[in-house]
Amino acid sequence: MNRPARIIDPTQCTLGEGPLWHPGRQQLFWFDIVAHRLYTLDHGQRRMWQFDRFVSAAGWIDDNSLLIASERDLFRFDLTTGVRESLVPLEADNPTTRSNDGRADPHGGFWIGTMGKQAETGAGAIHRYFRGELRRLFADISISNSICFAPDGDRAYFCDSVTGKIMQVGLDDSGWPVGAPDVFVSVDTGSPDGSVTDAAGNLWNAQWGAGRVACYAPDGRLLLSVPVAAAQPSCPAFGGADLTTLYVTTAGEGLDSAELARNPGNGATFAAEGAGQGRPEPGVIL
Repeated sequence: MNRPARIIDPTQCTLGEGPLWHPGRQQLFWFDIVAHRLYTLDHGQRRMWQFDRFVSAAGWIDDNSLLIASERDLFRFDLTTGVRESLVPLEADNPTTRSNDGRADPHGGFWIGTMGKQAETGAGAIHRYFRGELRRLFADISISNSICFAPDGDRAYFCDSVTGKIMQVGLDDSGWPVGAPDVFVSVDTGSPDGSVTDAAGNLWNAQWGAGRVACYAPDGRLLLSVPVAAAQPSCPAFGGADLTTLYVTTAGEGLDSAELARNPGNGATFAAEGAGQGRPEPGVIL
């Protein structure tokens, strides 16, 4: 058992998600999907941007801009001016769905999952944006999650949370899937949510309902877990100057006011110093 994570930002997000450590800015970003907000901690100071739609995940493009996934498109967001530039529609003709989990891959692409706004069965999919093209990779996904990649870029991970299984699939030299996905690990403690890989290729999975982030070796063995004082951890990310701090978003969604008041960790953002050795998140190539 690893030492527990501590709260670094007490804001109680309804659905905290998508933590990203920007390697150039040395800055943590994350979302509250339901509140349509992007947050950041910049040298200990919290800043917030309000949007007019669901926003859920991001990759970095350069030191001043992010690629952000929203309920109907992927857009470039200028952090200095607040200007948005739509890059490509994302299921824009389907009002049922929104974006959910996403992450940049080591080839310069960006994978983004969608899901029904009411978690409708099979309404979502997993897509990849690569050099201007958005292509659907996997369909009939209910709750897309756990998108991350082996450090050498030869394997991708993802899940449909309702199945309890994190899948893996091989990638070609350009980062496109090859062959059929198979099961990497079956999660029987809570439900698998967001994931990130570390420098050694271990996969760290936030487990909704279990109050922990679990670390699995590349062969699927459970190595350790980091306790999080929140009922619903949603996604991890490595960051900090030496990339050894594990950041974790959580959600207060579905919890009553008494439970939120009893445990202020529900919906807060956490950090566990010295949890493991991360690696820089790759940038998105437009």
